[in-house]
Amino acid sequence: MQRRFSVIIPNYDGSATIGKCLEAVFSSHHQSFEVIVVDDCSQDDSVRITERFSCRLVRLRERSGAAAARNIGAQQSEGEILFFTDADCLLQPDTLSAADTAITGREDVVFGGTYTKVPHDTDFFSTFQSAFINYSETKRKKPDYIASHAMVIDRELFIKSGGFPGNFLPIIEDVEFSHRLRRSGTRLEMAPGILVKHIFRFSFLKSLANAFRKSRYWTVYSLGNGDLLGDSGTASSELKTNVVSCFAASCLAALSLLLRKGSLLLPIPLVFLLNALVNRKLFLAFYDAGGPVFLSSRRCITCWFIPLQWQPARGPECWNT
Repeated sequence: MQRRFSVIIPNYDGSATIGKCLEAVFSSHHQSFEVIVVDDCSQDDSVRITERFSCRLVRLRERSGAAAARNIGAQQSEGEILFFTDADCLLQPDTLSAADTAITGREDVVFGGTYTKVPHDTDFFSTFQSAFINYSETKRKKPDYIASHAMVIDRELFIKSGGFPGNFLPIIEDVEFSHRLRRSGTRLEMAPGILVKHIFRFSFLKSLANAFRKSRYWTVYSLGNGDLLGDSGTASSELKTNVVSCFAASCLAALSLLLRKGSLLLPIPLVFLLNALVNRKLFLAFYDAGGPVFLSSRRCITCWFIPLQWQPARGPECWNT
């Protein structure tokens, strides 16, 4: 017997992606599920698009945030198992089946999925983000947190836990929720077969803005939580090594110019060599996602300087030219 799932999708002005998201859910090979879209006072065509599908639409009366929308969706749900995802994520045909296999008989465990290595929009920056997140979230079977873009949890366990924090830092409410679950004795586990394909639509500038925003909130939370140096999902040891090595190299270069001592430049190659050693598995993940041309293509490198985006259908041309 298949477990009945409640797929819960918070939405705010997601008209560009919510249609694709719902099409993907209803293409699932799993037969027993319901879909609940909680609209957080969208001002675009999200509601009209959602109404085309045979899902339950819950419309909030005032802006409440994604965490509150997820909690309300869970309260309205009728399935035994909750599957949380986002309006810009595309479930794969076997995603719910993989979730069903993972949680059956282990309802006391919260399971996490991740992004596919290659996203829906296959430009350079979107592929970079998807491959990075896939690697960071799946490198440990017992993760530090489960991301809300693919979270599988027993409904009774979710209700008992109190759900996502209603008044918390943006973006990382799933991290706080996961840490709270772990402190209560609940086990977290990654199931790499539970995959969603993300729609990023990232350019160089959007990628930088996203990195800055997430880093700001992660730092605030990590300082308060006392785990600033911890290896936590996308706030990984590899990423933190990158930051430290770039900062160290920049300081050495600045001192070399200021003091006019070229000898200060000598340690810089060693700094980057150490960084390469720490990140070797991440580099292999990038290779696996885009092939050897992914990091060497002239058109891809140009993306670092020109915020150019290709149409999804033309993405592979970027890797092969």
